[in-house]
Amino acid sequence: MNWQQTVSDYGAAWQEADRSKRLEILVRCFAEDGTYVDPMAQVQGRSKLCDHIGEVKQNTGGRLELTSKASGHNDVAHFTWRLVGPDGNVVVAGHDFAHLDSDGKIALLAGFFGDPEPLS
Repeated sequence: MNWQQTVSDYGAAWQEADRSKRLEILVRCFAEDGTYVDPMAQVQGRSKLCDHIGEVKQNTGGRLELTSKASGHNDVAHFTWRLVGPDGNVVVAGHDFAHLDSDGKIALLAGFFGDPEPLS
């Protein structure tokens, strides 16, 4: 599986303002019935994810940037990202974990904001 290309395409979808172009990108990297979850959202299906990305872009005025290459094994990938506001400041950063299907598309993406709490 080509983790880097799948994650790169996913990141490009978050950059695209035009819904139809964003959906074309998601067709390459996200399963039609895939699931996206983060602390603020749970979305089922590629089309719904496309709409969710548009809403996040509209509500924050920001852009999501990948901040790492994908690290993967078996059918799981991990990468980091940050949401940058219109003023250039980081609004939130996080980690995503993705389970890829047999076609190399994201079947489940679980996003986490920030870093885990350290042990005391």
